[in-house]
Amino acid sequence: MSHMPSLFVSHGSPMLPLEPGTAGPMLKALGRELPQPAAILAFSPHWMARVPTVGSSPKPATIHDFGGFDPALHELRYPAVGNPELAQRAASLLQAAGRPAALDPGRGLDHGVWVPLRFMFPQADVPVVPLAMPWPLDADGAYKLGQALAPLADDGVLLFGTGSLTHNLHEFHPGAAADEPPEPYVLEFVDWMRDAIDCGAIASLLDYRRQAPHAIRAHPSDEHLLPLFWALGTVGKPAKPQHKAGGVHYGMLSMDAWVLA
Repeated sequence: MSHMPSLFVSHGSPMLPLEPGTAGPMLKALGRELPQPAAILAFSPHWMARVPTVGSSPKPATIHDFGGFDPALHELRYPAVGNPELAQRAASLLQAAGRPAALDPGRGLDHGVWVPLRFMFPQADVPVVPLAMPWPLDADGAYKLGQALAPLADDGVLLFGTGSLTHNLHEFHPGAAADEPPEPYVLEFVDWMRDAIDCGAIASLLDYRRQAPHAIRAHPSDEHLLPLFWALGTVGKPAKPQHKAGGVHYGMLSMDAWVLA
């Protein structure tokens, strides 16, 4: 089995399936570019637990963990199977790294997982295993969590961090168009992050709340950026980071992604 790169994607609003903008085509193209994974381990901020917990259901349900959006979204399903063996392997790696770990046989896939995967792997033909975000967690902790799971890439597992490169929902205006012009601070923050990732400036990235421009405005709380640091931890200093521009939705949600190898 070939070694898999790791991935960070911005999953955007639950409306992405109905309002794909430029991000939807980017995610579709990204799915075609990647080698076919043996399975996916997905780390999302929409599932939190006191300890790292791995979903071990053989048939994870599609979770519609949102409200107030178009009712058509609740009809969508992503019928990927799970992989209990991978779940156990991930839990064992975490335990070997000195972390407590648990299995949850009833956990399904939240929208941070299934929404982007519907674009990337529309046939739902790759097993998907969700990983809970242990809370509280910071950037350094997310990076170290990723390091513990890095060996899975050698087994053909796509280590899939899903969050948002910017995420200030206080600035979301009801009725805003998906193609609203981006706020200047969003572009400045994205530029800084892109340069830091391209340079492999891991220490600066982990200290982004002090070093990045507009960091607190871009992320009043940083749970949606932690999957990026987790993905970086799975590869260390990426030799060939590939930036994938997904545009900015609603003026404040950057939809960018990175392939990390």
